[in-house]
Amino acid sequence: METFSIHGAPSEYTASECILNQLEVKLIKRGFEKVLFVHGVNSWKAAKSYIPEFKEVEYQEYTYGGECSMTEIESLSSLVIEQSFEAIIGVGGGKVLDLVKAVCHETHKPYVLIPTLASNCAAWTPISVIYDENGAFIRYDIYPVSASLVLLEPRILLSAPVNMLIAGIGDTLAKWYEADVQMAVIENKPVPLQISHYTAKQCKDLLLKHTDAAIEATKTGVLNDDFVKIAETIIVLGGMVGGFGGHYGRIAGAHSIHNGLTILEETHHALHGEKVAYGILVQLVLENKWDEVKALLPFYRQLGLPLSLTDLGVAVITIESINEIAIKSTIQGESIHAMPIGEVTDVDVSKAITSLEQFIASYINWVFLHIPRKRGIRSASLKFLTKYSLYIVYPYFRYKF
Repeated sequence: METFSIHGAPSEYTASECILNQLEVKLIKRGFEKVLFVHGVNSWKAAKSYIPEFKEVEYQEYTYGGECSMTEIESLSSLVIEQSFEAIIGVGGGKVLDLVKAVCHETHKPYVLIPTLASNCAAWTPISVIYDENGAFIRYDIYPVSASLVLLEPRILLSAPVNMLIAGIGDTLAKWYEADVQMAVIENKPVPLQISHYTAKQCKDLLLKHTDAAIEATKTGVLNDDFVKIAETIIVLGGMVGGFGGHYGRIAGAHSIHNGLTILEETHHALHGEKVAYGILVQLVLENKWDEVKALLPFYRQLGLPLSLTDLGVAVITIESINEIAIKSTIQGESIHAMPIGEVTDVDVSKAITSLEQFIASYINWVFLHIPRKRGIRSASLKFLTKYSLYIVYPYFRYKF
């Protein structure tokens, strides 16, 4: 097997209420005298009241433009060099934290991360997802240095919109499916891969066990152990899967489908984890694991995770739009090609998406006839053109829900 490097964890991590009261002390211990806070408008509003005024460390603030793009990276890197900042503190969601990691790699500066959303594992991993100015995916960059410090204030995460938490659950659920498809076929796993594979399974198991109570906490505003467990599953365990598994534990089919979806402007409003959650279903179809698709549907429906392209904002599903997704999902270098299931082409992905959409249409019709709706499923009637018949369609109508 290929050699891979381990980036298991940041240098220091702490999660507890009031932990940000210790931020300045921890910066001083690291010898930082001048730092730059990088944040978004909403993330700073959520976190600022938890960060006491510094007495010794000089600081400035920078509000990013909304994308982790090359333009933003270059602009912020120039500022860091010109103003001689010794470290950068990222406060925000995935794109803010990815921007900080990219800039610190370019400028060779250490960084501290304070996540304000439990929507992905960006706070844990030395990886940035790079987009263009319009929000379309370009590439992933992996860096040799992890965060010097990660601080998790659970009350900040609790105050975030519930859809952000649900997106994080969708993204983290993919850890199991994308890791397992690659690792299950490896007989003599090195110890780091065993850690990664076990951690990936823990991601799925803990999400299924604690999600209900965690979401209840976000609705009531009362912090509970289940919420903290889910937040750490998303940020810590999710990050450890790739940190110990290297490319075997990072991404596979689900994230490639996410990347393909970014080609459609209609999906740009959808959160990263929502698109990844849809990608899980497409990956499972490619693996011909229809029973697993069926097993996930009640969980998706309960949370309002997208079951179809319609749920992601695609008003009219056409053969052309499906093909666009499929082509971008399968370009050279995409992680979908890491799945050991033989060559995966754009035609294969188009067939899988079409089969999934027809299966889901049948499922939704059955649900509306037989099961009372719970938290609400964001779906509309799906209309399919007869020209889709040129695709291989799985016998979804044979399933008994």
